[in-house]
Amino acid sequence: MRWLIDQGWVEAKGNTRQRTYHLVTLDSRSFRKALEGLEEDRFWQEVSAVLPPDLPENVRDIWQYGFTEMVNNAIDHSEGTEVSVDVGYTAASITMWITDDGVGIFKKIQRELGLADERHAILELAKGKLTTDPDNHTGEGIFFASRMFDDYRIFSGEVVYSHQSVNEEDWVMEMDSGLTGTHVRMSLFNATKRTSEKVFDEYASEDGDYGFTKTVVPVRLLKHGPEKLVSRSQAKRLLARFDRFRTVILDFEGINEIGQAFADEVFRVFPGHHPDVQIVPIKMCPRVQKMYRRTQS
Repeated sequence: MRWLIDQGWVEAKGNTRQRTYHLVTLDSRSFRKALEGLEEDRFWQEVSAVLPPDLPENVRDIWQYGFTEMVNNAIDHSEGTEVSVDVGYTAASITMWITDDGVGIFKKIQRELGLADERHAILELAKGKLTTDPDNHTGEGIFFASRMFDDYRIFSGEVVYSHQSVNEEDWVMEMDSGLTGTHVRMSLFNATKRTSEKVFDEYASEDGDYGFTKTVVPVRLLKHGPEKLVSRSQAKRLLARFDRFRTVILDFEGINEIGQAFADEVFRVFPGHHPDVQIVPIKMCPRVQKMYRRTQS
């Protein structure tokens, strides 16, 4: 630890039992660009020049993908006028903020898809293949970026969407921040063995079709506060756009029970109308599992 402090990578605060150690920010830079006429690849060349020169190729590839996708979203979808990028790094990791002054990603999706709540927009993002401009975009950028980085968060309006690789969970939090526009925070350890190719392959089909055919959907994103998942309308909201995939893995972690109508719509009615879509439930508690088995019988 003394050697790390001498290298300037770690700083110590306090004495004896109160002593704590912290990674030192070795460098930080800020950039601001007008969105009109901005090209994300050229902007990346400018920003990447300030990153550590000895970054492994897989890490640099992930950063290039995440940066260009998020900046392109700001250019094409934000309805804003400018984007700012703040990047800083320690000896262990890099963190980047990409912020635009537009309408806000969740409000935009809510408006374009006619959703009742901003939280429902996050559910759609978690599925993947969501775009408000299908003629020019696949809707895969945020989904894949969130799974490439160790810590990926979107702040917009009064809602935060978070995906962390350490536990493979998606979280939705409410906050009274007064933030306007869209704020994306991405963080990645420099020593990660993750590659963009592996992330893409994880959600490709096993027959060699490298299209985006499989998705994992956290069912808890469907809930609003203490409400229970009991109705067919809730189920239909969950099932929206599932027909674009071959395999949908439904993660029931955090769901203590589901109603008969909800279960019937998800596990019997939808598969009956879409036999080519495989729905795979995981992490079901006994009560959810009991309702699932009832639909199968």
